[in-house]
Amino acid sequence: MKKVILFSLILAFCASSQAQTLDKKFGLGAGLGAYSASDQGGLGLMPELYLSTYLGQRFDLMLKGDLGVLNSNMNGGIDLANAFLNLRLKLANEDKKFRPYLFAGPGFLADNATSGLNFDAGLGAKYYFNPNTALYFDAGYLSGIDATRASKSIKDNIVKATIGMEFDFGKTKDTDMDGVSDKKDKCPNTPAGVAVDAKGCPVDTDGDGVADYLDDCPTVAGLSSLKGCPDKDKDGVADKDDACPDVAGIASLKGCPDSDGDGIADKDDKCADTPKGWKVDASGCPLDQDKDGVPDAIDECPTVAGVKDNKGCPPKPVAPVVAAELTPDQVTIQNVKVSPVHFVSGKSYLTDYSKGVLGKLIKTMNSDKDFKVNMYGHTDSQGSDSYNLKLSQERINSVAEYLISKGISKDRIIHQKALGKTKPIASNNTPEGRLQNRRVEFEIFKMK
Repeated sequence: MKKVILFSLILAFCASSQAQTLDKKFGLGAGLGAYSASDQGGLGLMPELYLSTYLGQRFDLMLKGDLGVLNSNMNGGIDLANAFLNLRLKLANEDKKFRPYLFAGPGFLADNATSGLNFDAGLGAKYYFNPNTALYFDAGYLSGIDATRASKSIKDNIVKATIGMEFDFGKTKDTDMDGVSDKKDKCPNTPAGVAVDAKGCPVDTDGDGVADYLDDCPTVAGLSSLKGCPDKDKDGVADKDDACPDVAGIASLKGCPDSDGDGIADKDDKCADTPKGWKVDASGCPLDQDKDGVPDAIDECPTVAGVKDNKGCPPKPVAPVVAAELTPDQVTIQNVKVSPVHFVSGKSYLTDYSKGVLGKLIKTMNSDKDFKVNMYGHTDSQGSDSYNLKLSQERINSVAEYLISKGISKDRIIHQKALGKTKPIASNNTPEGRLQNRRVEFEIFKMK
């Protein structure tokens, strides 16, 4: 019978394949207690040793052995030996340091008089210093067995109290090496080196669903689409990158708005109401290459300064000056109007617009090989008389060289006269007037 009971205890213990906790397979406990037997009286020491295994969140299975020794009424020595197969009911979860429990189970008792089956029951608690080590205390009742001592029927029921240490051990599988076993790990594939919480999942300090190691803003809740960063104005640009975080804008302008759609953020735009489609400069104002006050978008002559009344082009031509050196009996002035060409202030080169005007003169000259031309150079009032006289001659020279380069014979350019600033046709007190005065005029005639 004893062998059957012992074999059953071993089999029941080995049948458990669970762990003492989810992380450790077994628990080894050792303690020292005091006991008292109801029949014998007196006090004795009761060392105990147990091996436990995990059955579930609420139960452990324990194989335990107790010895009763040094009873004051039994003249010392070993008084009893008791083996138990206990079921331990855990009253707290494994995440608690203090874990109370109840226990009970069948056992086999042997004492100086007899031996036989009995049971025990009790309560206790464990306090974990670390995940693998706990101090435990429990108190229990051990039922006695019927026996005869000195022709007297006896049954020693025992009470005991024990304090001891439990050590949990066993190999723990941790595939991602994050310190949380696979059995507890809710995120078993966490990348190496990433900080995790008690469940084995990457730490998410701000609780926005983006793990800290992927979160560009780990201490403030944000959006997964912006790597965990907030977007207060909901324009798709994270606040940390948004130059205008309080007002919705566009990504290409760092989250700032552009009311007129010219590519310059409103905060930097000095002309925030530019019409759609107009080209602008760096300040957001309409582009005006020739600086004549007429935006390129509506300037018909965007590369040469003009006047607003002529859509940004130079002023309309005035009547040509008749050459004083040619008398009426020498020439026949042709009733052909040719526009003068105008020049940039202080310059004698021909602009693209001026070359276009000269194209009309060349066409007229080519229409009749008898046509000849006189040229008269003028300036505005800026500068000295001698400077302007020289500048007006240089302007005549530029025109003459251009005409010759286009096939007009040199001998058809009869008279050239530099007049400087002596013959203004408009006021020199305004930019527009000075532009009209900076000119070379033409006179078409035929020799008699």
